[in-house]
Amino acid sequence: MNKGDLIEKVATDCNISKAVADQAVSSVLAAITDAVAKGDKVTLIGFGAFSVTERAAREGRNPQTGKTMQIPAKKIVKFKAGKTLADAAN
Repeated sequence: MNKGDLIEKVATDCNISKAVADQAVSSVLAAITDAVAKGDKVTLIGFGAFSVTERAAREGRNPQTGKTMQIPAKKIVKFKAGKTLADAAN
């Protein structure tokens, strides 16, 4: 499922136009993005949680040359599925 499919599903389930569903989906995604960008944790009960974690700097190897290189530290976004979502996948 892509964003277009999700918008279509929301429009059908909520009996609203695709334009309104697009605004709603875009608003939810923007709110999650803004919260994660600030470093906040976003928890949607039953669905899952988005959080930001710091990945430490480490030494890596260039696969083409075999030369070692320093990989800088950076922040990454993690998602942990909630129980309802995890159960639905099984």
